[in-house]
Amino acid sequence: MRNILALVGKEMRLYFVSPVAYIVAMVFLLVTDYLFYSQIVYFSNLSTQMMQFQQNLPQLNIHIVVFWPAFMNMGVILLLLVPLLTMRLVAEEKKGRTLEFLLTSPVTITEIVLSKFLAAFGLYLLLLALTLHIPLILSTLTTISIEPLLTSYLGLMLMGGVFIAFGLFASTLTENQIVAAVLSFGILIGLWLINPGSEESAATPLGSALNFLSLIPHLDNMLKGLLDTRDLSYFLSMILLGFFLSHRVLESSRWK
Repeated sequence: MRNILALVGKEMRLYFVSPVAYIVAMVFLLVTDYLFYSQIVYFSNLSTQMMQFQQNLPQLNIHIVVFWPAFMNMGVILLLLVPLLTMRLVAEEKKGRTLEFLLTSPVTITEIVLSKFLAAFGLYLLLLALTLHIPLILSTLTTISIEPLLTSYLGLMLMGGVFIAFGLFASTLTENQIVAAVLSFGILIGLWLINPGSEESAATPLGSALNFLSLIPHLDNMLKGLLDTRDLSYFLSMILLGFFLSHRVLESSRWK
């Protein structure tokens, strides 16, 4: 544990001495605020229109109208930004020729992989924390259901874990940070877009497998406030897969 904490501290310091973390945070916050602002304006206009009709119409669900689409769009933005956070994790060590010293130091490969993941994940959680002002402000104006909101944030946290795990894997494959970012984006966009395409295709064994591998259905369920063990097992399995692939690449590097 001491080795992991030391490595995590080192990685976090590297994040904040470079402008990357600040630029990513600024862009993320600006885009996220705009996404929520657009949905809130839409919700306000829709509420005004509904008030002109009969009073017995069902009340609008602010989570479905505002938070769900805004969070889904936020996922797209994170898909673009997270590779910028993970591209340097191992690629920089390779380019600076410090990976050999790290691999021969008294730390295990598991500790190296875990510490780099935790550092990037900690920064990712900070990005999510920057968005908490939005539900806090809205809670002073209207009633917000806490349970689906917590489930949505849990879904975004797990999604980020998958993004970072595969971004870390991409970073182990090259010493060029730009190449690592492109590889990471390619993997993530593949997980995002892979789907059977239609209900008929989804009914086939291949379609069922593609539907399970696709990130969108699992994220969509959680952003709607639905907590299902199948979705949790998917995210955890993909994170572990990213860990395993990163571990194998670094282990092979040790014996070269």
